[in-house]
Amino acid sequence: MLDYYKTLGVSKNASQEEIKKAYRKLAFKFHPDKNPGSKEAEDKFKEAAQAYEVLGDPQRRRQYDTFGSTAGNRGFSGHQFENVEDIFSAFGDIFEGFFGDFGAQAEGRSSRSRRPRRGGDLSTTLEVSFVESARGCEKEIRFEREVNCESCKGTGAKAGTQPDVCTRCKGAGQILHAQGFFSVRTHCPNCQGKGSVIKAKCGTCHGSGRKKELRKVVVKVPPGVQTGSRLRLESEGEEGDYGAAKGDLLIELVVPSDPRFERVDNDIVSKLVISASQAILGTRMEVELINGRQFIDVPKGTQPGDEVRIPGQGFPSLKGYGRGDHVIQFQVKIPKKLTRRQEELMREFAVLSDDVVNRPVTGFFDRFKKKSTDKRSH
Repeated sequence: MLDYYKTLGVSKNASQEEIKKAYRKLAFKFHPDKNPGSKEAEDKFKEAAQAYEVLGDPQRRRQYDTFGSTAGNRGFSGHQFENVEDIFSAFGDIFEGFFGDFGAQAEGRSSRSRRPRRGGDLSTTLEVSFVESARGCEKEIRFEREVNCESCKGTGAKAGTQPDVCTRCKGAGQILHAQGFFSVRTHCPNCQGKGSVIKAKCGTCHGSGRKKELRKVVVKVPPGVQTGSRLRLESEGEEGDYGAAKGDLLIELVVPSDPRFERVDNDIVSKLVISASQAILGTRMEVELINGRQFIDVPKGTQPGDEVRIPGQGFPSLKGYGRGDHVIQFQVKIPKKLTRRQEELMREFAVLSDDVVNRPVTGFFDRFKKKSTDKRSH
C-alpha cells in the first residue's frame, strides 16, 4: 500500500496548505499533457491524486493517521482512480488556472465529455458504551440524505424531456479565461456549472432533481475504538449526478466514561477495595471484567496501590496484533471505628510487632482512679 505522506513528499506534521502545494507540484510534473504517452508519469499522476484525496481532506487524514490504509474497515484508503478524467472531475479546483499551455487541451477534453459529479459526503456521530468499544458491536443509525428524484432520474427536467446542453460552455460547466501563460477556469454563469439548462421543470422536484431520503444502516463498530475514532461507510452519502458514484458516510465515535473502568493505552484499569485484614492475610475475590466476572487471588501482604494484571483482557490494538491487559489496582480500606474486642486484638498485634501506638482512651472514673493511685505512690 502507498504511504501517502511519502507519495506527496511531505511530513506527517505538514499543514493542509503544504499538502495542497505538494500535490499541485506533482500534478504539474506528471500531468498527462506534459508527459504524452508516458505510462509511468500517468501512474505517478494517479498515485498523487489518491494520496491527496485522503490527506487533502482533514477528516480522512485523521482517519488515515489513526487506522492507516490497511485497517480492517472499509474506506480507509484513497480512491483507486481508473483514468485521469476522474482526477480532473474530482479536483477541478486544483487545476483551475494552473496548467497554462495545457489549458486549451484541458478545455477540449472537458467540452467533449463533462463527467457526472460524485455525491457529497455526510457526517454524523455515534455513541457506544465503554464495554461496546472494547468488545465491538453493531449499531443501527438513521440519517437523512439527498438522492436523485425518481421521476426525472435526477435531471430536474419534466418526464419525457431532457435538459439542453448549455450553449455557452458547450456542456463543460466551466469557462476558460486565458491570461498569458496561465489560464483561469470558472463556473459557467449561464448554467451555474451544470453544463445543461432546463426549460421544462420536473413537477415532482420542481427542477432540483433531488429529494430527501430517510436512511437506516447497521454499523459494525470494531473492538478497540475510542472517542474520536472515525468510520467510513462507502456509498452511504448523498447521490451524485445520475449515474455517478454516491458519497460516503463519515461516522465519528463517542465513548462516554464508565465509573467501573478506565482506559490507559490498550489496558483497562479498575479499582478493588479490600479490608485491612484481607490485605494482610490474603483472600480470593470476584472482580468484574469487560467479558464477565472472574475470581482473582489477593496475595498476603498486599499494599495500597499494588496491582494484579490479567493478560489479554484489555483493548485490541487497531494498528496491529495483540491485546492489552486488565489491571486491578487495590485500595485498602482502614476502619474508622472498632469494637472493644477488635481494638484489644489490634493492640495485641501492635505489641507483638513492636509498634508504638496511642494509649487507649479511658473513661472519667478510670482516669480518676489513675490520679488517686499516682498520689498515694508519692
